[in-house]
Amino acid sequence: MSLVRRSNVFDPFADFWDPFDGVFRSLVPSVAASADRDTSAFANARIDWKETPEAHVFKADLPGVKKEEVKVEVEDGNVLVISGERSKEKEDKNDKWHRVERSSGKFLRRFRLPENAKTDQVKAGLENGVLTVTVPKAEVKKPEVKAIEISG
Repeated sequence: MSLVRRSNVFDPFADFWDPFDGVFRSLVPSVAASADRDTSAFANARIDWKETPEAHVFKADLPGVKKEEVKVEVEDGNVLVISGERSKEKEDKNDKWHRVERSSGKFLRRFRLPENAKTDQVKAGLENGVLTVTVPKAEVKKPEVKAIEISG
């Protein structure tokens, strides 16, 4: 049994067990292997999402990534897309590697924003290897209450 994410758009139900997991891999192993390699190239692009009274705040750990290597976009009106690529370290033919644990490659994460997100006012900053994306929230208007006089 394994947990899978079928999409890279945030889905709160994505961590449920999938009875069909592995079926596709067994039918077309070469395609499945290349898809796994592409999506896990930078698997450590972990992102936290918190909601404050004023905004949705996303924080991504991206050590060693320059701001020129990161893109923050809003697509389809309400999907926040954080993507980029960590370059592979240059190799010298005289180098002798003993261990390679730091990943390199592309990363892509998508988050469907709620309706109250002001997607035209998104701000992003990268400091000390942490990308912070702030999406302000629209003020919730309280419903207008009108008292009705009861006759009789």
